[in-house]
Amino acid sequence: MNIKKIIPILEWLPNYNTSLFKGDLVAGITVGIILIPQGIAYALIAGLPPIYGLYCALVPQIMYAVFGSSRQVAIGPVAMDSLIVATGVSTLALAGSDSYIAIAIILAMMVGTIQFVMGVFSLGFIVNFLSKPVITGFTSAVALIIGVNQFRNLLGVDFIQSDQIQYVLEDIWLQITDFNYHTTVIGMISVIVIIVFRRINKKIPNALIVVIIGIVIMKYFGKSFGDVDIVKDIPSGLPTFGIPEFDIDLFKELLPIALTLVMVGYLETISIGKSLEAKQDEYRIRPNQELIALGLANMVGSLFKAYPSTSSFSRSAINQESGAKTGMAALVSVVMVVFTLLFLTPLFYHLPKSVLAAIIIVAVFGLVNFKEARFLWKANKLDFWLMLATFIATLIFGIEYGIIVGVGLSLIVLIFRTSRPYVAELGKVPNSNFYRNKSRFEEVIIENDILIFRFDAQLFYANSGYFRDKLDEMASKKGNQLKLIVLDAESINRVDSTGLEILKERIKYYKKRGVTFYFAGVKGPVRDDLFKCGVLSIIDINHFFMRANDAVKFYKTGDREEQEKYAKYIHQAYH
Repeated sequence: MNIKKIIPILEWLPNYNTSLFKGDLVAGITVGIILIPQGIAYALIAGLPPIYGLYCALVPQIMYAVFGSSRQVAIGPVAMDSLIVATGVSTLALAGSDSYIAIAIILAMMVGTIQFVMGVFSLGFIVNFLSKPVITGFTSAVALIIGVNQFRNLLGVDFIQSDQIQYVLEDIWLQITDFNYHTTVIGMISVIVIIVFRRINKKIPNALIVVIIGIVIMKYFGKSFGDVDIVKDIPSGLPTFGIPEFDIDLFKELLPIALTLVMVGYLETISIGKSLEAKQDEYRIRPNQELIALGLANMVGSLFKAYPSTSSFSRSAINQESGAKTGMAALVSVVMVVFTLLFLTPLFYHLPKSVLAAIIIVAVFGLVNFKEARFLWKANKLDFWLMLATFIATLIFGIEYGIIVGVGLSLIVLIFRTSRPYVAELGKVPNSNFYRNKSRFEEVIIENDILIFRFDAQLFYANSGYFRDKLDEMASKKGNQLKLIVLDAESINRVDSTGLEILKERIKYYKKRGVTFYFAGVKGPVRDDLFKCGVLSIIDINHFFMRANDAVKFYKTGDREEQEKYAKYIHQAYH
């Protein structure tokens, strides 16, 4: 077994040099500058003391740098996971209490364990049941939920917190006139400053700038802003080692929210990693290795007081744009967080919570994907409605139910599409040996006594009835003139027992009516299944052809020479 596949850091570390470190150093510092205020802000979303956001930026980053297959993905606290944590844990304990903190850390251990096990057993494909439209609808809805929930800190009003947006909006409507003037001014100015700097250059550490401005205002002009809520004490020092303890009842209660975090975290990491992968030729993302890396990041992170973490869209993009070439950039960011925890936490005492709310609101509203919605409306209406249904379900019923609806709808659409695949009647292109879809090529020749039927999918229990109905429908249009059916099976890559029975039953049915049944372009494994199920007891081996044209030619001329060569080849291949 290749040890470099298990521990990807060994792929780049032995050849590490000064030129690589220059880019990693700049990127690591840039991301670290952004990560520190974001970590504090996202911890507040999760209902945890600010320092836990910084704990999330330590061990998880180190573990991912060692085991992650992407070299630019930035791991740590993110807004979406933080809100999911708050949603799940707030039903079990009071936000900010010792038991609440303990449950959030236990949740990280559960999430990490599930991710690690899925990675070891190569179960990353499970997440493929969440299609891109579902992901778009879900992330856009969660972004809105996070942003709306931060209006309590932006406006200085104790609005209700919920992942069901209608309740938050109703409370905002009822209490909007009670907004705190000073808090609102500081928050809105922060929003404007962040947006302006983002428009100028995304590399500008806009979050750090508004944090510094907010701290300076509150420290030196605090008497004029005494009604503005500030962060206050953030403990100094590194997190201590500790093994989370939980019982089976708590495990059962946390399992749904843990599975949600597993799905969302993995999807975020893979989508970010794939987008960064496309911009370079140095490495390739390995989905199951990403699960292992995320699992270890959360498992080991929970031993050092980290709540569930995953990859960040914004920080990963900035990491790549700032010149990061390897995981060393993440280790540089870790050093910055360590320095902050040891020496700089007192500086954040006067930081207004409205500034943190501004950072969160601008960051998450950027995740509302209007561009993808417009694209889906033009490209595929069914995918658009799938995205919209997931979006609305997440907004109204909450994050946990939103992802359940998304997965359910994805499966329904998958079943619908596989149960009703594309079928076509083929006609001969004039002066050629090619057969093409008569619906797309008007000049093709259609003969009344011959039906060339193409089925563009595997033939199995979910679509076998549709296959029979469409075949009969096309055959009935030919009436009594029909003498030959050729099944163009080039697109059929698998046939299950139900599909085999349908095929045998249809061959017998048409045989009784004097209609011959031929097969063209059957793949080897499918042909083997046909032979095993006894199809040769109904039709001859000479009824199998390489192409539809060969079948029609044999039917018309009775020229057996070429067909016997092919039949002999099939017989040898099967036996």
